[in-house]
Amino acid sequence: MRSSRERLHQSLNHREPDRIPLDLGGIVSGITRLSHRSLLKYLGFQEEDEILVDRVQQLVKPDSRILEVLGIDTRYAYLPIPASVWKADREGGLWVDAWGVQRRFTGLYFDMLGHPLEHVVETSDLPGLTWPDARKPEHYEELAAQVEALQESGYGIIVNLIGSCFEFAWYLRGFEKFLSDLVLNPGLACSILDIMLDFQTAQFAELLNRVGDQIDVVLVGDDLATQNGPFISPDIYRRLIKPRQKKLFDTIRGKTRAKLFYHSCGAVSPFIPDLIDIGVDILNPVQVAARGMDAAYLKREFGSYLCFWGGIDTQSVLPFGTPDDVRDEVRRRIDQLAPGGGYVLGAVHNIQADVPPENVVAMFEEALRYGGYGVG
Repeated sequence: MRSSRERLHQSLNHREPDRIPLDLGGIVSGITRLSHRSLLKYLGFQEEDEILVDRVQQLVKPDSRILEVLGIDTRYAYLPIPASVWKADREGGLWVDAWGVQRRFTGLYFDMLGHPLEHVVETSDLPGLTWPDARKPEHYEELAAQVEALQESGYGIIVNLIGSCFEFAWYLRGFEKFLSDLVLNPGLACSILDIMLDFQTAQFAELLNRVGDQIDVVLVGDDLATQNGPFISPDIYRRLIKPRQKKLFDTIRGKTRAKLFYHSCGAVSPFIPDLIDIGVDILNPVQVAARGMDAAYLKREFGSYLCFWGGIDTQSVLPFGTPDDVRDEVRRRIDQLAPGGGYVLGAVHNIQADVPPENVVAMFEEALRYGGYGVG
C-alpha cells in the first residue's frame, strides 16, 4: 500500500499513483471554525479544544479523526495562536496586527479597515518605520519541531506559512491606493514591495534552513485577479511584481527540493506562463467558476508544466448543491485534471461556514471512490 507521502510525490511529479491525493487543512485549503464544528457533529465526534491557526480567516487545525475518516494525504505544521488571544474576540472587536494593519471582527472573519502606510506620500517617508522581525528563532523552532514529529507519519508535510510580496504589500498601503501607486507612483509602490520582499526572503531562509529537506511543498501566493480578469495589467505585473516574486522563489528553491505551490484566486490564466517561467510547480486553488479557468483547458494547455491543487467549486456547488451535485463535481474534475497525475483534490479555497457537512463528506468520499487510477 502506497503511503500518503509517496502518493503525493508521484502525483506532483506527473505520474499516476494508486489514487488521487487529497488535501485539507492549509492556510488556503483549510476549514473555518463553524464548518469544522458542524463536521465534527455530523460525523459523531465529540468536540475537543479547537486550535486556531489563522485568526483573520478563522481557520482551525482539522481534528485528526476527520482527516483520517476523509482519507486526507497531507499534514501541516502550524504556528498556533494562543487561546488567550483569540477566545477574547467579539463581533465588532478591533485588532491591530504586528504590521499595523487594523481589522474588525465581523463574526466570521477579521476584515481590514486601516493600513499603516495609507497616508504615506513619498518614498522618503518610509525609512525609520519599524516592521516585524523575520528572524525570531522561536517562530521557526516551534514549526521545525512539528515537522520533525511528522517525519514518520507517512503523510505529505507542509508548513502552514505562505510567502507573498504583492498581496501583503497592499495590506500595508490599502488596495486602491497601492494599485494607483503602481501606475502613478511606482517608486513608492516598489519600495513597499521591497519591504515585504525583504521580510519574506529572510523568513523563508530561516524556515528552510531548519526544515528544507523535510517538507514536501512550500506555499507562496499573491492574488492577481478578480472573478472576471486580472486586476493589474500583465505588463505591470511583468515589470514590477514578477522579478520580485522570482527573487523570493529563487531563495526558496535554493534551500529545498519541495515543490513550489502558488495560490491565486480568480481569473489567473493570463499569468500562468509567467508563473511557470519563474519556477511554480503547483497552481491553487483552480477557481473553476472564474473566467478563463475551465479545468479541461488548463490541463490541456499547462498540464505538462503545472500540477493543479483544488478545483472543487466553493462558490455554488459546495455551499448550495446537494451531495449528489458535489459527487458529480468531483467526478468531473477528476476526469479533467487527473489523467497523467498532477492533481491534488480539494476545495477551491477554504471550506466556509455555509458549506453543509454532508457536502464535505460527499466530496472526499467520492474522491476516494472514483479517484483510483484505472477506476474512474
